[in-house]
Amino acid sequence: MNHQSSRSHAIFTLTINQINNQRQCVNRKTSKFHLVYVAGYERASKTDAVGERYAEGVNINKELLSLGNVISALYESNPRHISCRDSKLAWLSQDSHGGNSHTLMIACVGPADSNYEESLSTLR
Repeated sequence: MNHQSSRSHAIFTLTINQINNQRQCVNRKTSKFHLVYVAGYERASKTDAVGERYAEGVNINKELLSLGNVISALYESNPRHISCRDSKLAWLSQDSHGGNSHTLMIACVGPADSNYEESLSTLR
């Protein structure tokens, strides 16, 4: 961790609407792209964070856990209601969960031995 790190999540949503008027018939198509940046999980024992920085790390980790629970529930063999209340990122992108949506994830993992557990957790 460095002192310049924003240590925050971000979501950018791009909505594209297409309206096609042909012979008294109006066809509408809508596409939505959610570009999400998720701050990485941090172990407090590795960062030596205290005070406000420690609290930020705790909140980031809670959000990641909640988001992970939503993602796991989406891929369960017995589908059930998925609550997005615990995760702001999941709530903001809930219209893209399931149905006719596609998801791509790009993960940034470190090659160092000291990052092995975090990298493995990210890839799971």
